[in-house]
Amino acid sequence: MASRRHVAAAPTSGPGPELLTIEQAAQQMSMSARYIRRLIAERRIPFHRLGRAVRINLTDINNYITSSRIEPINETTIYNHLRSAA
Repeated sequence: MASRRHVAAAPTSGPGPELLTIEQAAQQMSMSARYIRRLIAERRIPFHRLGRAVRINLTDINNYITSSRIEPINETTIYNHLRSAA
């Protein structure tokens, strides 16, 4: 009888990144799929191309949303802006 070798599976470090479709990413951002496609075309958001499929990491979406935040104007920011302009 021929002996069979047992091959152990490679250990995994846990689940991989959560990759979303364009439609899922659009839903996550409360935007249209067209807007997400434009972000991809303009290379404003990182993406993965898996064959013909395009996937976006949920962390990259959250980072984009965070980096797009604009703080409200208050008296201090107006004063500092006017002081630096003079």
